[in-house]
Amino acid sequence: MAKKDRSPGTPAMAALERAGVSYAVHTYEHDPGPASERRAPAYGEEAARLLGVDPARVHKTLCADVDGRLVVAVVPVVASLDLKALAAAAGGKRARLADPADAERATGYVRGGIAPVGQRRAHPTVLDDGAWEWPTIFVSGGRRGLEVELAPDDLQRLTGATRARVARL
Repeated sequence: MAKKDRSPGTPAMAALERAGVSYAVHTYEHDPGPASERRAPAYGEEAARLLGVDPARVHKTLCADVDGRLVVAVVPVVASLDLKALAAAAGGKRARLADPADAERATGYVRGGIAPVGQRRAHPTVLDDGAWEWPTIFVSGGRRGLEVELAPDDLQRLTGATRARVARL
């Protein structure tokens, strides 16, 4: 896959480079206005629309508290996270979405720009099984307005992700 539209590096891009992963960078002009006033209220939906990509290929990175530990879930932006399925996939009993401030502190990224790679420290990760319906998927590159496109196998290998059906359409 050709690398294009390189922008200043992020920890996510540095991690991809160190691992020798083939990826493409896609940038778009993020609308910083209030969500209620944006054409796409969610960050991932905004990315899909502005990049002209099928929203099922664009994945969001969510952080959840599973029995007291932070777990990262990567699901399509057109879906919601099934917390029961995430808890089971992570070997836990109960899951709830993590407080956004806790997720930012733990990952080193801001909400809307949390990348599944290059986090401050590695967290257990679950990648939705539907990612393999595509040769490549888009995930945050570490800041709002920056997406990286890579193969699901590479993302799974790099994060050590568990593959499980955790998205609810």
